[in-house]
Amino acid sequence: MKISELKAGASNVTIQAKVVKKDDPREVVTKYGKRLSVANITLEDDSGSIPMSLWGNDISKVNEGDMIEIVNGYVNEFRGAPQLSTGKFGKINVIEKGSGTEEELGETEEYDAAEELPKDSDVDENE
Repeated sequence: MKISELKAGASNVTIQAKVVKKDDPREVVTKYGKRLSVANITLEDDSGSIPMSLWGNDISKVNEGDMIEIVNGYVNEFRGAPQLSTGKFGKINVIEKGSGTEEELGETEEYDAAEELPKDSDVDENE
């Protein structure tokens, strides 16, 4: 199944897509007073993109750049647009870990190894 085929109300959805965006987790309070962590991600395949919310332990499983599979998911409507969810019975499998973003990996500095080598005049061959 492709993202472009997903419509609100679809259930038993199995799809593979790339995580192209992951927001920072935030804490929400349910109408029952329970505190939960949630992070929004955007999934993309060659047909389109769709938002999805990650809850609890699923947040740390998934990172930007990962290729994931959603098994037994469903599509609801949030603010007038389709949104993918796993609910209680769905599952998220990480198929392939992404390489991370430059920010996650740290900036790369150019390094000239020749600058670290001693000059011939600095080396005493009698030692």
